[in-house]
Amino acid sequence: MAGMDLQAIQAAIREADFDGWLFYDHHHRDPIATHILGLDEKAHITRRWYYFVPATGEPRKLVHRIEQGRLDALPGAKGLYSSWQELGAGLEAMLAGARTLAMQYSPNNDIMYVSMVDAGTVEFLRGLGKRIVSSADLISVFEAVLSEEQIASHGVAQRAIDAILAEGWRVIGRRVRSGAGPYTEFDHMQWLSSAMRNEGLVWDDGPNVSVNANSSDSHYEPTAEHSSPIAAGDFLLIDIWAKADKPGSIYYDITWTGVVGREPTATELHVFETVVKARDAAIHAVEQAFAENRAIRGFEADDAAREVIRAAGFGEFFTHRTGHNIGPEIHGSGAHLDNLETHDERRLLPNTCFSVEPGIYLPEFGVRSEIDMLTAPGKAWVTGRVQRELVRI
Repeated sequence: MAGMDLQAIQAAIREADFDGWLFYDHHHRDPIATHILGLDEKAHITRRWYYFVPATGEPRKLVHRIEQGRLDALPGAKGLYSSWQELGAGLEAMLAGARTLAMQYSPNNDIMYVSMVDAGTVEFLRGLGKRIVSSADLISVFEAVLSEEQIASHGVAQRAIDAILAEGWRVIGRRVRSGAGPYTEFDHMQWLSSAMRNEGLVWDDGPNVSVNANSSDSHYEPTAEHSSPIAAGDFLLIDIWAKADKPGSIYYDITWTGVVGREPTATELHVFETVVKARDAAIHAVEQAFAENRAIRGFEADDAAREVIRAAGFGEFFTHRTGHNIGPEIHGSGAHLDNLETHDERRLLPNTCFSVEPGIYLPEFGVRSEIDMLTAPGKAWVTGRVQRELVRI
């Protein structure tokens, strides 16, 4: 694991106008701290440790005497404690002169993905006169911003998956028309999985292949035991994601919909067109903000999409956020496009990747249209193919 970049961390703290960033862990409750500081993810941690990075100057450590080597890989002076009284005094001394401290904390737990610090620790620090603020945007800088190599890896997955999905529609059509027996959601899930493995891609679970009412379950996943056949007359949704099998590679994640052996109904067309307009509204909001070098936060992009769906009368059927950060994990640690499940005030930063995937889920069928976006200073763009009409299979 790469070591921490002290200079970059302190620059980010100063830009945020905080006095410092206080990292704290116990029994691996904060994997974010472990990753940003470059610590051993498998280290035996049975006692609390604290690591304070001030905006300027030397970092400071506070560790228990029986695990006093736990932070030796990091720079800075080390303090030791055994008793809870020593711990309190040690924290007070370590943080002397600093008032505004960033921590893995979210006011009202609004952004629960970064809320790693327990309430009691926050209470204790406030009792010392400290102002605890969220490190959410700092985390994005170090966990969501991508290197050129990572951005290139996203393109590898994108090109492979776009081609696999396109061929997959043709496979379904041939199987359904062949009369050779049932071809199920699970069968096609297996076909997609085999095709992705042949391209050297990896993923954790999925993909999602769902027909008719199953497509209204946004986390549906067929199994060998529970899977519906794909037949003429069906409505079909495919959500597919994977990344190159190389450390640090970035996922590509898309969702398309289509109809089998028929033309779409008027309702299906209306729902699909509404979802597409919502998707495009969010894309435009992001593109415009980056073109104008104007900050845009996750909730603002969500608002742009959600307003289109609400105006069309489908607001109650859009039951999830508009998009999520994408990194080496499919749901990354950066800003999500969300003003429903959370009020995500994190900024969409340059050199980050995220999905845009509004959906409308009626009882009979569901439509989601998902694309991925990348950003850079002054621009933002969609990375792969964009669905403009329902696929006719």
